[in-house]
Amino acid sequence: MSKFGDLINSHVPVLIDFYTEWNEQSISMHPIIKDVAAALGDKAKVIKIDIDKNQELAEALRVKGLPTLMIYKDGQMVWRQSGELDANTLISLVKEQL
Repeated sequence: MSKFGDLINSHVPVLIDFYTEWNEQSISMHPIIKDVAAALGDKAKVIKIDIDKNQELAEALRVKGLPTLMIYKDGQMVWRQSGELDANTLISLVKEQL
């Protein structure tokens, strides 16, 4: 958990994609997340977290639906949504936090 704290305690926005390799919607988000990361460059961090490998964290954050997307800034969650989104929407949401 302390590593997660280090990840989210950033002055730039941190977009986190909670996913699994067996969930169809999670898999379809992979190229979208990659595009978002490329578009944002160093203006934001984009992190993918496999909930099968991080069950304790997923439970602590009450991740139920997949994919679950969150944006953190300065250690605080500022946005959260479950389900698929397009790259432009995600980019706009992250840019609102810049």
